[in-house]
Amino acid sequence: MKFKTHNQKEINVGGTSLIGYITCDYSKLKKVFGKPSDSDGYKVDAEWDVEFEDGTVATIYNYKTGKNYCGSSGLPKTKITDWHIGGFNDKAIKNVKEVLGL
Repeated sequence: MKFKTHNQKEINVGGTSLIGYITCDYSKLKKVFGKPSDSDGYKVDAEWDVEFEDGTVATIYNYKTGKNYCGSSGLPKTKITDWHIGGFNDKAIKNVKEVLGL
């Protein structure tokens, strides 16, 4: 399945909301989706915005688990394995899982 990320084009993620979760190594996400954005720099340490060829939009991000929010007790983003999936509908999580082979 083809897709573009925030690294290739601006993707409108306004209005997306949490729809599910995945467990995946940071290194695999980076390999598949490229460099993450820093997102808000507060509650989120790494975020990927993705638009799939079918028009589905997804966000993949950690939430309140990293150093931005938890300080020294937070996980470095490279050690995070539990990720939130946001989108406009359930197709977002289906597409993310398909691309990652989950």
